[in-house]
Amino acid sequence: MKILADVLIALVALIHVYIVVLEMFLWSKPRGRAVFGTTEEFAAESAPLAANQGLYNGFLVAGLVFALVAGGSTGFAFAVFFLVCVIVAGLYGGFTVSRRILVVQSAPAAVALLVAVLAR
Repeated sequence: MKILADVLIALVALIHVYIVVLEMFLWSKPRGRAVFGTTEEFAAESAPLAANQGLYNGFLVAGLVFALVAGGSTGFAFAVFFLVCVIVAGLYGGFTVSRRILVVQSAPAAVALLVAVLAR
């Protein structure tokens, strides 16, 4: 069960690596605009804001990776904290921006958190 928890935590981290890349580097590119459904003009004007969001997602990645590397009680505490952060961010985004965020962000983190707690 611990291996499954670690795999799920790593998956959540990888999802957020993708989000970092989208928000920080591809926001104004066709791929980023397609994912977020924005116009070229809006993407150009909001690029600094998106990059800031991407940076915050990078912090979530860092915390989740640290949880995996640290292991033990410290790793578990970090995993719980950062998975809860991902869930809360996904809930907020899901209710204010797009319901799709609930599926892409909150659901995987909630499953990873449940498995991590059960593996403990």
